Amino acid sequence: MSKILTTQLTGLLQRIGQSEEEAIEETARLLAQAAIGQGTVYFATFGEMDAISMQAELGVQPFTKFARYNDSVKLIPADRVIIFTRQANDAQVIQLAQKLHADFIPFAAVASEVASEDNELSNLAYTYISLKMRGGILPHPTKLSERIVFPHIMAALYIYEAIKMEFDEMVDDDDEEDESEITSPFA
Repeated sequence: MSKILTTQLTGLLQRIGQSEEEAIEETARLLAQAAIGQGTVYFATFGEMDAISMQAELGVQPFTKFARYNDSVKLIPADRVIIFTRQANDAQVIQLAQKLHADFIPFAAVASEVASEDNELSNLAYTYISLKMRGGILPHPTKLSERIVFPHIMAALYIYEAIKMEFDEMVDDDDEEDESEITSPFA
């Protein structure tokens, strides 16, 4: 059974990597705007997706200019928000997305569902990334009509790491340009 799980997880991550590559890069660029400027990158994580905030804050390489979003945060125009949720139609998530949209705060969203006309979160977000999961990824051993194993966090962590790699490259490139401007003998 573990070989099947490995095959299914590999396939899931490959689908995300191939189909969401552009959205991942756009999301990194959006978040880098805050890090390069005077803003903060807020992570709004819901349910089990709080694991992503923990990784961004407490991981070996913390996310630059990271802060956890909560209702008491007063956002400024330079701030950016990234939402991680299992389901795009979660009422709390939609409420936050509507508020950010109304306040002209650009934000990214990561959720299971694909972007569509019916997906309000994908329509409100500046960038949207799908986890490519509609349900479990393995058939139940005895009830083949049921699916088991719901690796939403694993897929979200993969997306987080992909965003972070792009983001770090953008922020590091900007730091190097700033240093070369400061130390240039021709300044």
